Amino acid sequence: MQTKLPIGILGATGIVGQRFVQMLEHHPWFEVAWLAASDRSEGKSYAEAARWRMKTAMPERVAGMRVSPATPEGAPKIIFAALDSSIAAELEPRFAEAGCAVVSNSSALRMQSDVPLVIPEVNSGHLKLLECQSWRRKSGGFVVTNPNCSAIGLVMALAPLEQQFGIETVMAVTMQAVSGAGYPGVASLDILGNVIPYIAKEEEKMEEETLKLLGRLNGSGVIPAGFAMSAQCNRVAVEDGHTESVSVKLKKKVQPQEIISAWNEFRSAPQELQLPSAPEQPVRYVESADRPQPRFDADCGGGMTATVGRLRPCAVLDWKFTVLSHNTIRGAAGAAVLNAELLKVQGYFN
Repeated sequence: MQTKLPIGILGATGIVGQRFVQMLEHHPWFEVAWLAASDRSEGKSYAEAARWRMKTAMPERVAGMRVSPATPEGAPKIIFAALDSSIAAELEPRFAEAGCAVVSNSSALRMQSDVPLVIPEVNSGHLKLLECQSWRRKSGGFVVTNPNCSAIGLVMALAPLEQQFGIETVMAVTMQAVSGAGYPGVASLDILGNVIPYIAKEEEKMEEETLKLLGRLNGSGVIPAGFAMSAQCNRVAVEDGHTESVSVKLKKKVQPQEIISAWNEFRSAPQELQLPSAPEQPVRYVESADRPQPRFDADCGGGMTATVGRLRPCAVLDWKFTVLSHNTIRGAAGAAVLNAELLKVQGYFN
């Protein structure tokens, strides 16, 4: 690509907004051209407005950019949104109405019937829902979303099983990193030496989004997957990486090596198209009895690979295993960037 496409970031000063800036610094297709955040950041340089929390240096070019008002006027046509749900519910439709392609990490519109909720390896066909959006018919704009950070790792592990064997029941218990709460997030005196067994609306999101992601496209909507799904979500004192203990009941009797092969051999559109942010192996199985662990496995595949381990029989359902994914990369900014790459190659940015 000779000329990079200009993109904007809504909510650019938050943790996910910063992760967008970091991931797009050397992106071959996209270039950050516009930044917007809350009123208190408006008019400041990005370096002044953002309390930078990434482990790499703030890109010099972006550091000097001025933070714009969060309005469509003057914004590029491609917008990455990293907004709180209540704000996103108001702003994302406004940008779509103005003709912008909004690639959102927010939960505000995920479950709306005409809004695609997409993991490119799992349900890229759901992008067809974009043609049902009134914004697209009127202005050419649209909204596409990626899932909740806890749902995405689970669904990447479930998708190969659903495709090959069918699923009847899923039970998942999460141990979620503090970075999932944004910055400053959870107070240190609340989380150090502690487990918080409640994350507002997280269990509902995880259950609903999993069924939509693995559901079947039917004209102007998605018929949710038919299996039973139960989630319990906990916040733990880990910086990055959501770990999930999962039990599943399958429709077929299978051997453990068949399940492991299904994970390790899983490939889909992003790998076939060689999208820039796509990991070579979206799901990998590790044999070590004590893995995956956030410290050692969260950054696998540049943070875009879901790592599975500890597959063993379950006395209640059929099988149980552990899955780990990086919550601010594959579970947030990286998921949106990969969605945008898929949209680009499918011609939605033309």
